[in-house]
Amino acid sequence: QVELVASGGGLVETGGSLRLSCAPSGRTVNKFTVGWFRQGPEKEREFVAAISWGGDMTNEADSVKGRFTPWRDNAKNTVYLQMDNLKPEETAVYYCAAKSGFSGSDSRASYSYWGQGTQVTVSS
Repeated sequence: QVELVASGGGLVETGGSLRLSCAPSGRTVNKFTVGWFRQGPEKEREFVAAISWGGDMTNEADSVKGRFTPWRDNAKNTVYLQMDNLKPEETAVYYCAAKSGFSGSDSRASYSYWGQGTQVTVSS
């Protein structure tokens, strides 16, 4: 069992930046692909980005390419999502999740472990 804790959310102005963190409680995530998803008000949870356990492969949704960057520091057992040039429509609860293997990293159903989410609010 892997319990994930997402943190780093907050209130930011349009065009601003935030860095989210995802760390496990009680077990390493160093052998897992970690994905980021978000769920806005009255919206479905959608894929944002993912990074393989070695950090050599990443996958980003088209809507965030060039602005969001997933990266990881396995020495600290932590995965990050750098978010730049944020937009108001990206206001959402952001979740991190973990799975084995990188295939299907954009599929919510393929993830076995989920964190509790952190709120990101982008003001216009």
